[in-house]
Amino acid sequence: MGIILDNVSYTYQEGTPFASAALSDVSLTIEDGSYTAIIGHTGSGKSTILQLLNGLLVPTEGSVRVFDTLITPTSVNKEIRQIRKQVGLVFQFAENQIFEETVLKDVAFGPQNFGVSVEGAEAIAREKLALVGIDESLFERSPFELSGGQMRRVAIAGILAMEPKILVLDEPTAGLDPIGRKELMNLFKKLHQDGITIVLVTHLMDDVAEFADQVYVMEKGKLVKGGKPSLVFQQVEFMGKIQLGVPKITRFAQRLANRGVSFKQLPITIEEFKEFINWMSFYSFFVAPV
Repeated sequence: MGIILDNVSYTYQEGTPFASAALSDVSLTIEDGSYTAIIGHTGSGKSTILQLLNGLLVPTEGSVRVFDTLITPTSVNKEIRQIRKQVGLVFQFAENQIFEETVLKDVAFGPQNFGVSVEGAEAIAREKLALVGIDESLFERSPFELSGGQMRRVAIAGILAMEPKILVLDEPTAGLDPIGRKELMNLFKKLHQDGITIVLVTHLMDDVAEFADQVYVMEKGKLVKGGKPSLVFQQVEFMGKIQLGVPKITRFAQRLANRGVSFKQLPITIEEFKEFINWMSFYSFFVAPV
């Protein structure tokens, strides 16, 4: 079933002179097993949605269903606490979530907090640290002695140690160099292939095109578009109008189309563009001369 937002609205500091509406009547579905991207500018409501997904916030209006748990405006923490084990939330600059004195203890903290023994939690921590590429020689080091990229991996391992069914990522590669960014995105791809549902908030349209199978577009607290990236990114003018844009290769293909090149559908990845070039070469060589 995954997650369903049904006519959800959220207002910060509701009932005060400082009330600020963050979401207005948003309905969307995150399918179990999907790789879903949520895109939009700062202030569009993306981060509010992420916090609703794992019960850090409850809606002002409407409801959020996470598997068998329904979150409504009257829900209290003890009723929805278990959701945080099912839905792991990795904040932007996740290294700020680290606090323990050693790498191993930090990753083991979550399972222990949910009743796993010290030995069991440390076994889980070792497995998840290996999964994210942290060498065993660093397990007893202070996490604050590690590089920024390593600290982020430790924080992600801490979330994975809870064995979540859904991993929610808020700009997970922000501030990383290109190599570190690529390594992390490939890690999330592998986790998705292993069965974890991924929800990605990002401003990088190329990542949406390459990894996601569903995308939702937010603007000023409202859901303005949703669907498969291959279809959403065909709307180049609309995406430009709301200043989000499209993948770089799609912009390039659109310029070619404006000059008379005929595409059945604008490519959204380099691989799709290569397929088009190969087809054009085949057509020119075998068909056009006839």
